[in-house]
Amino acid sequence: ARTMAAVAPAPSSSSSSEPTLTTGRQIPIVCPGHTRPLAELQFCTIDEPSPDNNDNDNSAAEKRTFLISACHDKLPMLRDATTGNWIGTFSGHKGAVWSCRFDPSGNLAATASGDFSVQVWDAITGASLYSFAHKHVVKTCDWSCDSKRLATGGHEGVLRVFDIGRVKEDPLEFVQSTKEKVSISKCNWLNNSTVLAAGEDGTVRFWNVDETDPTKQLTRTLSVEGGGIRDMELVTLPCGKQILTVAAGQNVTFFDMSTLTQIHSYKMPIHFREEGGASLHPSGKKFIAGGGRRGGSMALGAVKGGELGCDLKVYVFDFDTGKELECHKGHHGPVRCLRYHPDGKSYATGSEDGTIRLWKTDP
Repeated sequence: ARTMAAVAPAPSSSSSSEPTLTTGRQIPIVCPGHTRPLAELQFCTIDEPSPDNNDNDNSAAEKRTFLISACHDKLPMLRDATTGNWIGTFSGHKGAVWSCRFDPSGNLAATASGDFSVQVWDAITGASLYSFAHKHVVKTCDWSCDSKRLATGGHEGVLRVFDIGRVKEDPLEFVQSTKEKVSISKCNWLNNSTVLAAGEDGTVRFWNVDETDPTKQLTRTLSVEGGGIRDMELVTLPCGKQILTVAAGQNVTFFDMSTLTQIHSYKMPIHFREEGGASLHPSGKKFIAGGGRRGGSMALGAVKGGELGCDLKVYVFDFDTGKELECHKGHHGPVRCLRYHPDGKSYATGSEDGTIRLWKTDP
């Protein structure tokens, strides 16, 4: 079983069985522990040896899924993705943590922080292995498919790629724009040679990080309307098609990565200017979204185009039509991040209220 020597979460009167306001459809598991707004969530499924297996027989391994969370309280946390139970805390950052990612093996974790650094951790013990210094706030990080490299980006507007096997060497650097500084909000590896960098200018840039000719490194761009990109996710469907989900402005937009064409773009009842995101179900049939209120305030009342309390809700939409299927209320602050579990049976949401909630896909 996976254990971690780490800091215990802050005491809370909440519990996993706490009744929570919803639309009447379901009551989520509430995961307390964080003390500031959540910033990012990620699931990771690994093969864990069975307790009864003494012969290291991989066929006897059990699949277990973990959830890692980045938070402005400086303390990323690891949880069991099924129960929501706290496992450990990665303690060491001195600023808000904006991004957290497991490597594909689940043995390493990386976190990007407002303390101008990216930390690499042993995901089993919680020990800090490496720290990569940056010159400004780091908003995102992601592992290559083979776990050998780590990409980072943030307010500097520079995509960096670190070789984990050569940590003392300088990283590769890719400036997003020579005309102006374009902050990077999210990055994702498309394959072992290509990194997607989402910019605050509404553009996703495709970088071939193995190309030595600077004039050939930027291979493609995709643009969305509405300004800065707040969230970006890559999902491979059972049919093999890879879909890119982008949340920006007031829209969630989907791209087919085989043709690099837009499939859908849906206007949401919330906006993604400061917070929020979207996640596609592994089946590709529905997606979830949450974000900021489009208009109005509790003091002044709603204005046209906005609904009071919409930023507290988690929305489920049909992928093909954009029709709202479900709406769940439980958080006491705006939804800042959310992701589907790899098996599609549940999803996690993180909020400004400092809690994570685990919801069932089919309550």
